[in-house]
Amino acid sequence: MSITNQDIQRFKQNLQKEVDGAALYIVLAQKETRPEMQTVYQKLSESEQRHAHFWREKLTSANVTIPDPKPTWQTMTLIWLAQRFGPQFVLPTISSREKADSNAYANQPEEETASMSQEEQAHARLLSAASSGGGVSGSIVAETEGRHRSSGGNALRAAVLGANDGLVSNLSLVMGVAGAELAGHGILITGLAGLLAGAGSMALGEWLSVQSSRELYERQIRIEKEELENNPEEEIEELSLIYQAKGLSETRAQELSRSLLANQATALDTLAREELGIDPQELGGSAWEAAYTSFILFAVGAIIPVLPFIFSSGMTAVYVSVVISALGLFGIGAAITLMTGRSVWYSGLRQVLFGLTAAALTYGIGRLIGVSIGG
Repeated sequence: MSITNQDIQRFKQNLQKEVDGAALYIVLAQKETRPEMQTVYQKLSESEQRHAHFWREKLTSANVTIPDPKPTWQTMTLIWLAQRFGPQFVLPTISSREKADSNAYANQPEEETASMSQEEQAHARLLSAASSGGGVSGSIVAETEGRHRSSGGNALRAAVLGANDGLVSNLSLVMGVAGAELAGHGILITGLAGLLAGAGSMALGEWLSVQSSRELYERQIRIEKEELENNPEEEIEELSLIYQAKGLSETRAQELSRSLLANQATALDTLAREELGIDPQELGGSAWEAAYTSFILFAVGAIIPVLPFIFSSGMTAVYVSVVISALGLFGIGAAITLMTGRSVWYSGLRQVLFGLTAAALTYGIGRLIGVSIGG
């Protein structure tokens, strides 16, 4: 089979993906404190390195010589976040990327990609498969599958979306009042009021959401405790079915369930994690921490379109506001690629387009209202 330019480009893309994965998992294995998770990350890194070697060989056989690719900036950002905040901070993002990439080799023509595809699909459920061999606890399986979210679990996504909400909403507000030809100090006051109102609303909403979840989790754990005390055999059977669904044999699942629930100190913790997907120590995180974080993240985005009106006024401030807001929107779009894996230019420019379109609409409406009121 002759090698085309498209094939070479595909080989390079595959190699880059595997290099990214290997670099990321090496760091996660180094930073991870739980032995079972260290093993998982090490196995993932080894698998990615094998795949990378295959694609290097394909390029070499096609007489294509390239320097070893470095991890992309998205991967380097995830590595920095993992080093700074721990592997759990980026775990949901990594899990989502694994699921999105699980079928990347499904339709590629090389014979070897059939086994690669199976391995990539196994990566998306690796912890569940490892649990069958006794190497990973069920709570970690739930964590990777997204059922168990710690307070840091969605932090990356929340940070990006919170800043985006603040920027887009306050940019639209500022452009709306600017279109109505409100005086410079009036735009500034309106922008700051919008920042405080929006950030306060986000904080309150997040507090209510997390606190309600905590109260629900507490109730579910109380019910689970009562069921464990009143009907332990039924709880053993339910836990056994969960482990069977993860790949254990019926006999092994029964043995493991009885062993875990026989320990009074850990029985309720096990049931909460396995049946409910809840970490009893965190219960979804701190409501106050979530509120503070939401307030700050919204405010960080919302202050961007307001800043020029602190130092300037008139159309000069409006133009500068649009420019720095566009840069901020592009940065947010680029950050979204950490979770989606899409092109930076695609995500960044899409975010700019949507944000500036919303601002243009509110500016036009403000202009019409201003002309109407002014006669």
